[in-house]
Order: sequence, then structure tokens, then C-alpha cells
Amino acid sequence: MNIGVSNRRALDKTISDIEMRLAAARAAQAMSQGMSPSDSEGDQGSMRHRMSFVMGVFTTFANRKRRDSIRQTWMPQGDQLRRLEEKGAVIRFVIGRSENPNPDNEVDRAIDAEDKEYNDILRLNHVEGNGGLPMKIQMFLSTALTTWDADFYVKVDDNVHVNIGITRSILARHRMKPRVYIGCMKSGPVVTKNDSKYYEPDHWKFGTEGNNYFRHATRQLYAVTRDLATYISANRHILHKYSNEDVSFGSWLIGLEVEHVDERSLCCGTPPDCEWKAQAGNPCAASFDWNCTGICNPVERMTEVHRRCWEGRGAEEHAQF
Repeated sequence: MNIGVSNRRALDKTISDIEMRLAAARAAQAMSQGMSPSDSEGDQGSMRHRMSFVMGVFTTFANRKRRDSIRQTWMPQGDQLRRLEEKGAVIRFVIGRSENPNPDNEVDRAIDAEDKEYNDILRLNHVEGNGGLPMKIQMFLSTALTTWDADFYVKVDDNVHVNIGITRSILARHRMKPRVYIGCMKSGPVVTKNDSKYYEPDHWKFGTEGNNYFRHATRQLYAVTRDLATYISANRHILHKYSNEDVSFGSWLIGLEVEHVDERSLCCGTPPDCEWKAQAGNPCAASFDWNCTGICNPVERMTEVHRRCWEGRGAEEHAQF
């Protein structure tokens, strides 16, 4: 009996692996038919070096000052960014395109010029704001999968402070597992009042009023393994999008054999919280203010947060990717 169960589990795993490979092939084919990666990335070739992770920092046209505050603090620039990639970590700001992109469009020209200057932007073949963040995260995964082969694909907001080396260490502990979803797990109430910012039109699907959502990672920073990113990319047209991005993402994985990892160092507070934890020998991977769903006034405060809660000079370069 035990041998039968063992064989059946092995067969199930083999079938699952084959399905994931087929999903990856479908995703690559779909990308080749109209969803090209960033114009600045160039031809990656048929054989790609396996990366540790690809981190997409989600941003918008209006958030240039936020991007600059990150460039001046936790995100390496120039040769340092290239060396980080040689060690297996890719970091890009992620942004779509305007509704009517053309050479005379001031918004698109500004982003193109910024990318030419810093070479750290991943442009999506996606109209910024169209379909909301759930669609944008799907497009990010599809584009990133085609551009880079990585163990993990990470999403982070542009008002969050990240310690790259610590984040890498957290991911590395789970790299041998095929289907892992890592983040600060939560289960907030389903909002039924349509005058709320977080109103859920599909609230009736979650039962009676007062019920909570299923467990899902908070939106500020979360990561999934390559298999799960591939699954979402391949099935994006039939995966339902709820009003909130983090709820949507969690729903796409709820029916799969997925390990949910509740990693609290991905949701530390800003100083003094992250500072105290670092002094106690438990440095944070990501820091933000819960009441602002990110660092409050990030342009003005990112430097202070970085100074007081940074993992240390060279830590991200010396991490064993």
C-alpha cells in the first residue's frame, strides 16, 4: 500500500513538472506574439544563465522622485548594478506605456530618456493604469520570464526600503522547492461598502458580511518561484482579478499545491523598529509604515530609513548568489 502511494505521488509530481514546462512554453510563445520584453534588454539568446531572483520595483509615470530616492539609497547603480546581475540578482523599475505611445508623447519620451540614463527600467507592453495592478503584475511576470530565467520573481512597491542581501538570503532558503509563495501573510476583512477605497465588488463570493479574505501576502513585497510565475503567466487570461492586487495574486495560487511562507522580516516598520531589530541581530529585509501602505513621505524619508536600517556596505555584493 505504501509503495502504491509513493509511486502515485511520484507520478503526480512528474505530471505536474510536465504541465509546468508546457505552461512555460505557452507563455514564451504568447510573448513572441506581441508581448516583447524591455527594448533596452536586447537579445538574451536561447541559453540563459539561471539567476537567483528578478525583482520588479513597481512604479508609475509620476513617481520619478521616488525612483531617484531608491537609486540614491538601496538600489545599486551603473557598474554596481551590473555586478549584482553577474552574481545572479536583477533589479528593475517596472512601468508600462501610455495609452497613445508615439515619438512625440512627452510622458513616454521622459521614461525612455530616464532608462537611457540609468538602464534600470523594464518597460511592459501594457497601458499604465489599464486593468489595474493585477494585470500589471501578470504582465511583469510574463515579461520577466521571457527575459530572465530565475529561481524567484519578486514584486516590490516603490515606497518600500529593501535590504537586497537579506532578501536574497531569505529566498535562498527555499530555492530547492518548486512552488513557494513568500511574503507577510495576512487575512483582512472583505470590504462591502462601495464608498471605501478597498471596496470589493465580488464580496458576495466570500460568504456573509464580516468574513475575511483567504491568506495572502501583503502587497509591499512578495515573491514566487519560477513554476508559480510561469503558471500565472500562462493562465493570465482566465485568472480572476479582484479589486486589490494582493488579494488577486493570492487567489491565483489558492487552489494549487503551494507552500505559503509567512516571512515577517519582509514587513518591518521604519525606524526605530527596523533599527532595533538590526541591533538585536535580526536585520529586516523590507521596511515600511503600515498606516501609509509604504514609507510615509518616501521621497523625503527614504534616506533616513536607509541610513538607520541598511544591512551594511557591500552586503548585497558579497552575498553568495
